[in-house]
Amino acid sequence: MDRYLIVTNDGKDVDYAVTDHVISLLEEAEKTCIVCQKDEKKNIILDSVPDDIDCAIVIGGDGSLIEVARMLWKRDVPILGINMGTLGYLTEVEVNHIDEDLKQMLSGNYLYEERMMLEGTFDNGMRDVALNDIVISRKGDLRIIHFRLFVNGELLNSYEADGVIVSTPTGSTAYNLSAGGPVVEPTASLIVITPICSHALNTRSIVLSSEDEIVIEIGEGRNGSKEEVLATFDGADTLTLSTGEKVMVRKADAETKLIKLNKLSFLEILRRKMKGN
Repeated sequence: MDRYLIVTNDGKDVDYAVTDHVISLLEEAEKTCIVCQKDEKKNIILDSVPDDIDCAIVIGGDGSLIEVARMLWKRDVPILGINMGTLGYLTEVEVNHIDEDLKQMLSGNYLYEERMMLEGTFDNGMRDVALNDIVISRKGDLRIIHFRLFVNGELLNSYEADGVIVSTPTGSTAYNLSAGGPVVEPTASLIVITPICSHALNTRSIVLSSEDEIVIEIGEGRNGSKEEVLATFDGADTLTLSTGEKVMVRKADAETKLIKLNKLSFLEILRRKMKGN
């Protein structure tokens, strides 16, 4: 790998000290660095990202890495995350280990870990992707949402809840976990559905095959009123849905490729992150 896209979370690396250090280490190894350009709202300018990059290095937290993963969807570009956030399930490198970890990567001593993504398609043909989850949640006033969930064309259940999370294994330790859903080994290939604050005693998370096709249909509100809800992808892009409208969720055609340097098991990483040990 010779050409590296450097993406920095400006709110984490405020003075660009870590970014400059990473660039200097790569340039000393005679690698080319392209610093990702952003607009005045700190959004990545997609047209500024070259087609011929070999790797993306993300300096920030898991949210920053997810943003880059969605941006590079279908481009088969591996991503290495440098953690300047808190938990950092996805970011591989801690700030105090940058020198040794980059040296290890540059020597070719690394592995790729592929993570499945989800694609959501709407009635109007719009579509988007998520590495963590697609969340259907209430919009505006505090009220429950009525929706029906179909799997492969067959009605699975009708829900009254604050919303529903459709999660990848990678996203199982995110919102899904907070909502009481199961933790899943991140390289698995499956889909987790977890209702949010369901108004029923027997509602649990459901684990489906990654080959299943899921449709969520928005129902009517109280007394037949029209409902509006939000469909959110990885906590970023949001689209409004109304009563009668649907979103179809399935496994995306492409995966996110993460660079792995350490040999810690997922369970060991989970134990450290959850307990802070």
